Amino acid sequence: MVAGPDPGEGGGHHDRRERPDRERPRQRYEQLVTQAKELIAQVARAQFALGDMALEIEPMRSVGGSMPNGTDDLFTVTESLQMFADDIGVERRTVEDWRYTANRWPKGRRKEGVSFTVHRILASVLDGDERWAAIEDAPFNPRTGARQWTPDGAKRVVGQRVDRPVTVDEKVQAVADLTRDDEVAAQVATDLLKRPAVTEHVTPAEKVRVVTELTRDDTVAQQVTTDLLRRPAVARTAMRDDTTRMLVNRAQFENSHETRDRIRERTPAVRAIEHTIEYLDLVGSCHGFVATLGRLVPQLRGQEFTEDERETVRRQIGRVRAAADWLEGALDNGEFTLDEQLVQLLKGE
Repeated sequence: MVAGPDPGEGGGHHDRRERPDRERPRQRYEQLVTQAKELIAQVARAQFALGDMALEIEPMRSVGGSMPNGTDDLFTVTESLQMFADDIGVERRTVEDWRYTANRWPKGRRKEGVSFTVHRILASVLDGDERWAAIEDAPFNPRTGARQWTPDGAKRVVGQRVDRPVTVDEKVQAVADLTRDDEVAAQVATDLLKRPAVTEHVTPAEKVRVVTELTRDDTVAQQVTTDLLRRPAVARTAMRDDTTRMLVNRAQFENSHETRDRIRERTPAVRAIEHTIEYLDLVGSCHGFVATLGRLVPQLRGQEFTEDERETVRRQIGRVRAAADWLEGALDNGEFTLDEQLVQLLKGE
């Protein structure tokens, strides 16, 4: 017969009457915390004692100060601390931390019951009086309901980044530190912008700035613009802007011109067709002008014109004469371009 799982190993069903009292684990935890605090206090005293020893071996001195050794064995500070670290079996960096913290917290200023770690963090408070006062003012811990020091509490006092951010500013700083890599930042930004609750808090100006940054690439900008103008409300609003409307019209003209040039290159016969159409338009315009004059001028018999009216007609005749001269010259010498003076004349300027 195969033996079943041992209930003590968690494989069977416990009788409710055999469950231990829920208070017992809590009581045991509190006992362990009390014992741990005693050990931490012992560790702190030991670390301060080791720091005092390192200070005795190498007292703190000003930058560039001489070494008052008094013996023939002249070592640098680093060499002395390295030798001490090697002899007791720890890293030199650890010895340096002990020494620095012990120097910043002389005997009589060390707070009993506060860990060496907290003393080391608060050691960065420059002013001695501020440092002594700071360690006496432990922050409130909402979890325990008491004032007590934690490494994060000490870091908040000296302005260092905490390991467990709580406030909005701390969380923002933590995210900034984690997204220093551009690829990570891009992925995080993409994910965040997919959350409607996030984007609704972004101001319109900030959204415009983000879109501008994201569409610096012309290919991306073209696709985004195309998609946006497919939205009727967006297109209507955009076309109310004079500059936008002018640029769109210009783009349409240029696109048409480019399309016509491509067709001409691919189909030479198109140019011959265009030539015929343009020739017929030109002859038709001249014929239409002459026909119009032939119809209107006889009807003017018996009418009187003011001096201003006569002057206006004379100016228009001058424009017609200049245009006719230009056309005749173009036919003779093949020069079909407009100079600036002629453009102004034809415009009536």
